[in-house]
Amino acid sequence: MRIAVFGNIYRTIIISHIKVLFEFFKDKEVTILLDKELFEFVREYGQCSMDQTEIIENDNFSADIALSIGGDGTFLNTAARIGRKQIPILGINTGRLGFLADIPGEDILPALNALLSNEYFIEERALIHVEILDGTVLDYPYALNEVSVLKQDSSSMISINVSVNGEMVHTYQADGLVVATPTGSTAYSMSVGGPLVVPEAQNFILSPVASHSLTVRPLIVPDSWTIDLEVHSRSRSFLMALDGRSKVLEHKTKLRITKADYTVKIIKQINHTFFDTLKNKLLWGVDKRNN
Repeated sequence: MRIAVFGNIYRTIIISHIKVLFEFFKDKEVTILLDKELFEFVREYGQCSMDQTEIIENDNFSADIALSIGGDGTFLNTAARIGRKQIPILGINTGRLGFLADIPGEDILPALNALLSNEYFIEERALIHVEILDGTVLDYPYALNEVSVLKQDSSSMISINVSVNGEMVHTYQADGLVVATPTGSTAYSMSVGGPLVVPEAQNFILSPVASHSLTVRPLIVPDSWTIDLEVHSRSRSFLMALDGRSKVLEHKTKLRITKADYTVKIIKQINHTFFDTLKNKLLWGVDKRNN
């Protein structure tokens, strides 16, 4: 078995998890592939025996499973590195909430045992594909959580013309707009008032950021539809972010949003559901009157 490991090198807490990982796989027929930056980080701080390791220097690698050690941001970066390889990803949480990286650090050994015993299931999560219609090429034009367009270098609102399947729907006057997948419904979209959506749903969620209208609410559309955005800004520019990877674009630049033609495979614990995560991470549905 070949296991690719990616991690947040800005949090030294992951060293303890890497040591557990190396110790667990020491006498097993497993090759561990470490992302180059993580390899250098572990070599400097980890004091681990690294006999079973290979270095991932670019995207030309193969593995049976990927481990993401960090928070949800690390998981999103891992998904981007995996790309179309269809390698299932297990997220081990060293961050805060951890919706994608949902294995607590103290549960790493049971999770690794479950991997070797094939006692897990895989969820396939949809991604967003973004095309910039002026021909600008993005290094990785996909997002597992969301694409957001936001005002940039100005306190003024931006205007966002939104068309769906060629039909003009609305011009949002706001600080921005978030277009999220169901996976991203518990991320930025939720923080601006968007609905929670189960990961298996086949939808996009459009949630305005600080809308200058009390009558505008988040909108859910099928992810088989095409969404076109055109942004107008007094600063003549705006910020586009795909899962936190940001790029400044000139205003009036048109974006086309569609469902990606591949999915991200996420490893989940048996008998662990989306609603368990909501209850444990967000205290969803908790009624303090019963305490």
